[in-house]
Amino acid sequence: MSALQTFVINLDRSADRLERIAQSLGQLGLPFTRVAAVDGRQLSDDERIRSLDEATYRRRHGMSSLPGELGCYLSHVKAMHAFLATEADAALILEDDVQPEPELPQVLQALLGCPDRWDMVKISGVHSGTPVRVARLTGRHGLAVMLSRCTGSSAYVVNRRAAQAYVDGLLPMSLPYDHVFDQGWHFGLKVRMVSPLAARHDAQVATTITAATPGASRKFHWSRRWSTYAYRLGNEWRRLRYAIAQLWLERQAR
Repeated sequence: MSALQTFVINLDRSADRLERIAQSLGQLGLPFTRVAAVDGRQLSDDERIRSLDEATYRRRHGMSSLPGELGCYLSHVKAMHAFLATEADAALILEDDVQPEPELPQVLQALLGCPDRWDMVKISGVHSGTPVRVARLTGRHGLAVMLSRCTGSSAYVVNRRAAQAYVDGLLPMSLPYDHVFDQGWHFGLKVRMVSPLAARHDAQVATTITAATPGASRKFHWSRRWSTYAYRLGNEWRRLRYAIAQLWLERQAR
C-alpha cells in the first residue's frame, strides 16, 4: 500500500511500547515510521502558553489540563506534519498503546479504494459512536457515519486534506485531542468510522497521560461546570446535525 504510510507516536522513554506495537504491525505486514512523541512535562512555559488555551479548556472540559494531554495533542499535530512531508495519499496514525485487529490491512486497502467517501476515519475508539453504515469495506467491516461521540485517538486514517486542516486549525489546544479532531463540521471534513472497529486499546499497556497526584480528581465541582454542560450539549447537537447532513449526502451520491 504505497499510497498509505503508517506513523506510530511513541515517547522516547517508552521503548517497550514501541517494541510491542512493532511486533503487532510486523505480523500484519505494515511497515511504519516512528514519530517521537512530545513530552508535555518537558515543554517550556512559553511553549505551553503558545500551544494551550487553558481558560477555554477549563470552560469546555470542566477541569484543568495535564502536561501529558498537551504532549499527546502536539504529538498528533507533529504526525500530521510528518505525513504532509511525504508524497503518500493517506496516513494511518497510531498511538503506541493500540492493538490492531488481524483484518486491519484489508480494511485499509478497502478505504484506499473509496477515497472520495472520507477525509478522516476512526479505526479505534471509546463509546459506540452509534454508527450508521454507508458503505461496505470487507465482509465484516463497513464505513459508517457517527451519530454520537466516539472518543479515543489511538488509531485513525487521514488524507492530505484532513492533515492540512488539522495543521491549520488544531492549535491552540482547548480540549483533549480525541474530543476535537473528529469535529467534521468544524474542520469541513468527511469524518467516518470503521464499524466494527479494527483496532482496540492494548489492555496490557498503561496510559502515559496521568494526573500529577494519583487518585486525585481533576473535575471541578458541579457548580463550576455549567459552561461545560452547555458546551457538551451544544457540541452533541452539532454532531447529530452534521451526521444527518452527511447521511443525506451519502444517499444523494448513490
